[in-house]
Amino acid sequence: MELKLEHISKEYKNTTALDDFSMTFSEGIYGLLGPNGAGKSTLMKLITRNIKPTTGEIYLDETNIHDLKREYQRLIGYMPQQQAIYPFYTGRMFLAYMGLLKGVEKKVLNDEIEKYASKVNLLDVLDRKVGTYSGGMKQRLLIAQAFLGDSKIIIFDEPTAGLDPKERIHVRNLIHDNSAGKIILIATHVVQDIEDIASQIMLLKKGVLIEMAAPEILTGRITDKENPDLEDVYLSIFGE
Repeated sequence: MELKLEHISKEYKNTTALDDFSMTFSEGIYGLLGPNGAGKSTLMKLITRNIKPTTGEIYLDETNIHDLKREYQRLIGYMPQQQAIYPFYTGRMFLAYMGLLKGVEKKVLNDEIEKYASKVNLLDVLDRKVGTYSGGMKQRLLIAQAFLGDSKIIIFDEPTAGLDPKERIHVRNLIHDNSAGKIILIATHVVQDIEDIASQIMLLKKGVLIEMAAPEILTGRITDKENPDLEDVYLSIFGE
C-alpha cells in the first residue's frame, strides 16, 4: 500500500499553507515536526479528505483518493488533538457511533469495540460516561476509535498532549505495538514521543518540507553536542 502526494499546494486567500509538497508513504510510522504555522494541520486535513488541495493530487495505489470517496474514508483513522467527545455518551456508545460513521458493519462492530478497548485498557470502563474519564483515558478512547475498522492510514494529532510522562509512554507504546501493516503519521511537539518509534521524521517549516530522514541520521548531523537527540535537531532547525 502506498499513499502518494504529488506537488500538493494549499492556499487560503493570500496565505500558502503548504507549498509543492511531494511524498510517498508506505507502511510504517512517520513523525511530523514543525512549529505552529508550519502546515502540519493542513497536511493532515488533505490526507483525511477534509479539504482539497489547491494544486496537486493524492493517490492511494495509483487511484486518486477523491475518486475512491467512501472506500477511502473507511481506510482512514484520525485522532484529533481536541478531546471533543460527548460527555454523556458511555465509552461504548462513543466507539459504536464512530464505528458506524466509519462504515464498520454492525455484525462485527461490537467485536471491534471490545478488541480495541482491550488494547487501550479501557474494557472495564466502557460503560461509564466519558465525562467521568481522566484526560489520559479520553486520549486512549480516541486512539481506539482511530484503529476501529482496521484502519490502514492513521493520523495522530498531538496524541500525548496534556498527559503525564507515564501516560505518554503508554500511548507511544500502544501506537507502536499496533502499527503493523499501516501507514501512521504522528504530528507532535513532544519530539521524544516519536524518536524511538518513527522510522522517518519529516521537518516542515512555513509549508515547505525541508528535510525527511531516519532519526539516527538527523541526530548524527549534530556535532556540537554529545549524544544529541531529536529535540536538539528541532532546536537547531527551528530555533524554538
